[in-house]
Amino acid sequence: MSENEEKIQGFTRRKNKGREDLAGEHKFTDTGQLILLFIFLVVWFLDSFTLKFSTFLADDIPIYVTIPLGVIVLIISGFFAFAGLRKVFKEVRDKPGVVTSGVFAYCRHPVYFGSILLFVGLSILAWSLLAFGICIIIIIFYEYVATYEEKLLVKQFGQEYSDYQKKVSKWIPGLKPIKKRSK
Repeated sequence: MSENEEKIQGFTRRKNKGREDLAGEHKFTDTGQLILLFIFLVVWFLDSFTLKFSTFLADDIPIYVTIPLGVIVLIISGFFAFAGLRKVFKEVRDKPGVVTSGVFAYCRHPVYFGSILLFVGLSILAWSLLAFGICIIIIIFYEYVATYEEKLLVKQFGQEYSDYQKKVSKWIPGLKPIKKRSK
């Protein structure tokens, strides 16, 4: 194990203390999510309903395309987020191990994937390019947090998690995982 891997430590909320089946998360995950949610909602609301600075695409895309597409993305978002949360936090596993069933059989980070889809779905409903721009920042944030958490999971579960990474896509269900180059 390298020096950097040994220093990595997961943050655990008070209500989850003592749960050996949880590896923890980055200490700024919740704060970062709240800040980005606030920024996104302010930008989305102001651009979509007040300033309309970057919503010119909405003029060219019919509402009968916009609403169904946005709603479908939001429904998929809710499914991944809630199914992932339920699997991780409602089910206490007696023997700690990698969760590979349910939505975790299709995507290694379904809760974060669901959150990203929420922002994309809202952006689609208004076709706000500024909101899509914030989505890119949010995706970068989730990539950083997910990569950090995967290091925690490899540290806790070792080869079991490494094998899971080889089988299941980090983000997009059904997409083959990208093979890591050996150093």
